[in-house]
Amino acid sequence: MAGAVTIRRAERRDAAEMAILVDLSSHGLASWLWYGAVLEGATQTALEHGRNQMRRDSERAGWKDASLAEVEGEIAGLVIGHLVDPSFADEVAPHPVFEPILGLQMQAIGNWFIDSVGVYRHHRGRGIGRRLVDHELARAAGHAVSLITEGDNDVALGLYKSSGFEEVTRLPSIPLDDNGKKHDWVLLTRSAT
Repeated sequence: MAGAVTIRRAERRDAAEMAILVDLSSHGLASWLWYGAVLEGATQTALEHGRNQMRRDSERAGWKDASLAEVEGEIAGLVIGHLVDPSFADEVAPHPVFEPILGLQMQAIGNWFIDSVGVYRHHRGRGIGRRLVDHELARAAGHAVSLITEGDNDVALGLYKSSGFEEVTRLPSIPLDDNGKKHDWVLLTRSAT
């Protein structure tokens, strides 16, 4: 492996890079959601809106909940994790596409939740994703850990299952449009250790 991997807590100044990696980890779903702010005239680009969200101190799954992997000083990947507290039960999906994801996450109330794991393609295959997941498992501090991924993402499912996660349940996705990809969203959980 070229260069050592280091994991560090994110800082507010990392918000732009975080927005890119969150969008990458969501296969473009994040920028699709953020584009709503462009349509409303609140921002010029979806990624600018994502960056602004990542910068907010109060944002769940923002910079305060993120850690970054670096290789030779370059940001290579990101993980975002947080506790799903009982107030999450009051959340409303911002769009029907997010209803199955929200429904699955409601089942993780009280668990540590890995919201996003993203690694730039040119850094994949080096164990960075595993290091980021292990980092969040350590941060979970005795809580069960849950996450949601696409049911057809064999690489992610393999990583999570090899890290001790087990499938809890699935819900069918709601495609973005008539030609949208159809798959299941999968809730995986690892018991508290």
